[in-house]
Amino acid sequence: MTPGDRDALNRLFSLSGKVAIVTGGGSGIGLGIAEGLSQAGARVALVGRDAAKLGTAASKLASATGGEFLPLAGDVADEAQVESAVRGVVDRFGRIDILFNNAGISIRKQPQDYVLDEWRRVMDVNLTSALLMSQAVYPSMKAAGGGKIVNTGSMASIFGAAYAAPYAASKAGIVQLTKSLALAWAADNIQVNAILPGWFETAMTDRAKIEVPGLDERVSARIPAGRWAKPSDMAGIAIWLSSRASDYVTGAAIPVDGGYSSVM
Repeated sequence: MTPGDRDALNRLFSLSGKVAIVTGGGSGIGLGIAEGLSQAGARVALVGRDAAKLGTAASKLASATGGEFLPLAGDVADEAQVESAVRGVVDRFGRIDILFNNAGISIRKQPQDYVLDEWRRVMDVNLTSALLMSQAVYPSMKAAGGGKIVNTGSMASIFGAAYAAPYAASKAGIVQLTKSLALAWAADNIQVNAILPGWFETAMTDRAKIEVPGLDERVSARIPAGRWAKPSDMAGIAIWLSSRASDYVTGAAIPVDGGYSSVM
């Protein structure tokens, strides 16, 4: 490979000058996404409900990458707070090029035991928030001539979950929302894709291992890669889907699962 080839390849994946928003960016997969985007040159806003956690994450990431991070506290399921957060990003950085709708929660119960407020809260945080955030960034992306939106689905977008019906329903909905937004905004040069994480080591799955007997053993036995994923395993696909390298990829739902979903 010649120096010119290397330079062209670097430019293809570079996010220098780009501004990204990552919801749920204070921990877990969101933290891994934010770190990868910064390593590729993006300035990153972290949006979530816990201001202290976001501030700690922003400081940690800035130290690790030397990048610029903006922590913004807000409930992504609340339309007014979403609009306020997006205004804050534009006020600080002047533009928005990339959005990762990554915020998510789960309440683990058998279906007959949920109350309606629990169902609504999971759907609002996991699915409705993705629409609200996408609507809020759309004008900025359109004005800039394009953008990238990436929605975080799940293995539950593919498989059912007896102990997490609202979560599974919301993550299946993420895939169809992704496809619909991709079709609607293709003419605006906005690519919309979904990532479907497998079993990652996060605070949420740490709780799941406790609440669902035998989960760790069953999952570990099924993953061909032989291990649970770490948040840093999300960096590569995050950079690709945010860069010019994926300009002809839209409406896709891509598993990041170490081969879990390919096993019969």
